[in-house]
Amino acid sequence: MKEINLPSAAKIISLALVFCLAPPPRLAAESVPPPTVIAIATARSQITLLVGADRHLYQLGFGITNNAVALPAKAPDREREYYPPAGDGYLFEPALAATHADGNTSTDLQFIKQESSEIDSNISFTRIELRDSFYPFHVFLNFKTYRAEDVIEQWAEISHEETQAVTLEHFASAAPEFSSGDYWLTQFHGDWAKEAQLAEEKLTFGMKVLDTKLGVRAQQYRTPVFLLAKNGPAQEASGEVFGGALSWSGNYQFVFDVDPHGKLRTLAGINPFDSAYHLQPGEIFTTPKMVWSWSDAGKGQISRNFHRWARKNILRDPEKLRPVLLNNWEATRFDFTEAKLVSLFDSAKELGADVFLLDDGWFGDKFPRDSDHAGLGDWQVNPRKLPHGLSYLTKEAQARGVRFGIWLEPEMVNPQSELYQQHPDWVIAQPHRELNLQRNQLILDLTRPATREFSWSVIENTLRPNPDIAYVKWDCNRFVTQPGSFYLPPGEQSHLWIDYVHALYANMDRFATNFPNVTAMLCSGGGSRVDFEALRRFHTFWASDRTDPLDRVFIQWGYSHFYPASAIAAHVTRMSNRPFKFTLDVAMSGALGFDVDWQKLLPEQRAAAIAAVKLYKEELRPVVQQGDLYRLISPYAGERSAFNFVSEDRRRAVIFVYQIGSGKSDPIKPQGLAPTLRYRVREVNLPAGTESTLPNQGKTIDGAALMREGLTPDNTKKFDSAVIELSAEK
Repeated sequence: MKEINLPSAAKIISLALVFCLAPPPRLAAESVPPPTVIAIATARSQITLLVGADRHLYQLGFGITNNAVALPAKAPDREREYYPPAGDGYLFEPALAATHADGNTSTDLQFIKQESSEIDSNISFTRIELRDSFYPFHVFLNFKTYRAEDVIEQWAEISHEETQAVTLEHFASAAPEFSSGDYWLTQFHGDWAKEAQLAEEKLTFGMKVLDTKLGVRAQQYRTPVFLLAKNGPAQEASGEVFGGALSWSGNYQFVFDVDPHGKLRTLAGINPFDSAYHLQPGEIFTTPKMVWSWSDAGKGQISRNFHRWARKNILRDPEKLRPVLLNNWEATRFDFTEAKLVSLFDSAKELGADVFLLDDGWFGDKFPRDSDHAGLGDWQVNPRKLPHGLSYLTKEAQARGVRFGIWLEPEMVNPQSELYQQHPDWVIAQPHRELNLQRNQLILDLTRPATREFSWSVIENTLRPNPDIAYVKWDCNRFVTQPGSFYLPPGEQSHLWIDYVHALYANMDRFATNFPNVTAMLCSGGGSRVDFEALRRFHTFWASDRTDPLDRVFIQWGYSHFYPASAIAAHVTRMSNRPFKFTLDVAMSGALGFDVDWQKLLPEQRAAAIAAVKLYKEELRPVVQQGDLYRLISPYAGERSAFNFVSEDRRRAVIFVYQIGSGKSDPIKPQGLAPTLRYRVREVNLPAGTESTLPNQGKTIDGAALMREGLTPDNTKKFDSAVIELSAEK
């Protein structure tokens, strides 16, 4: 029996339900229940469902909590089904489309039962069973609610006991409707080195589709998140807004369908393109989790909801502050020696970094990794570069009070490698076609068990013999262009897109379980794999290979709508040679790191970096990485960007101000402060020998006045910046 993406206990329970509840040929008329309301609720929001007299499941509302939802005066139209299947009356884009074993392409899902339980005082779980009125075909709709964070996770499980395989053509994770009104969609699009760019538009009649067909590194052109604002463009602190995020690292699809009656339905899940799934009897197909949050106080509250939820429930070790690291890439690229790296450990110590990260180029013997043309797949230490191996480096770093980290790309192979010479059929490619390379490499086909085990061995054989390695950067530098598997049978080639992702998660789970004390950064040539499902196994993600701080203002602004600052790796580099203070100030608003050739920095730059790291670690880091974010001025709106973080107890806050063009200096009004507390104002991270020109420097002001009147830093020229710390009186 083949199984998909469920823990063993859950599989046993699910299969028990499937077999115990196998239906008669047709649901008995006398078992029809009276209309029943099902509320899926958090502290402030709610999905309200109705089991109609016809046994179909409908939606009554999605938004503000209302425990007194009125039943409709008449039976809802079948077009209002909550999880609409194809082929039996539904006219628009379906949530589910299946071809049954006998060739019937219709499905009629009827309600069987609902079960709810409390996981803890904050998290609840609801499971709704639907079953076809004729076939032994089941859909379980699952909802996990996070009360305090106002977040709802939703996913589906599909199974059957028909005589042969059922082919799934569509399999959405969620398909809710939204109440009448005009809706503005914000997407987060981009490309390599231009991630998380905002674009907003009004939805009109018809379908708007956001999708990806890249398979691996699937999020290169589009981050799997969106905002829906009702009755006007999304505002930061007012108006009704929905936030959606799909927890899936492969192909996905968001469909926004405005029907002729003006109703908006959103379908979200795995992209059905070229992904027909042949589901065997007894097998369980589990869709990715779709994550929702709702706010009537603007998109800023949506962001804080997602940040709190991710910090508490998704990111690894949420209570731990993310370390400051120094990466060797800008200093050496592929050209380094053991002695050169050891000298860089001294730089990391002088800087005050917690971790030194050895990037690409440390491996390969017959095909040494001296460029990106060779070596991937041959993960033996290059004896000419590192004659004493990795353990020597870890001990040398430790001797300087610095932890050691390493770069891995365990899913990839260069044709110029011993691995490819031995196993040319281990890659994703199409027969009878010339190999299509990207970055001179191919993707290992993780659906093949031997290949998946080899990919795991890359991690195991690097970390197990070197237990002092404390950090891993897991990279992924190309997407799928020839989606063929030499392992999967001809009839299951369309499974590749889905089975690859599950195999990837299996190895990521092994990594997180076997090496729980290793901090991990998720990278995909930048931000091409940043979904919450992958992030369950990681601490941070590499936001972009574009590290010019001017561009990073926009990139980090975009990501901030869903991802907490603790997850966003923000590094100081000399890309575009921007003013050094501006560069430091931008990087300190995330998980701070450095990609610099320390010896090439000017003495005053080294001194500024040392001071900034000390300030960040001793004062700013807890507020930035664990506080609530309030976006104040959008870089899309003019010549300035500003935002502030506030600690959970509201006693500390940090304001960041970036001048992205020349213009006048207006007051910056922080938000989220306690109105009655009095805060001491202090501009920090000033160049050595200078004093702040902030009019309120050193003064103590109550929170209400600060939020009402603001502060006016003396920033008027492009690349001016300010970091202002607010500390409540004891």
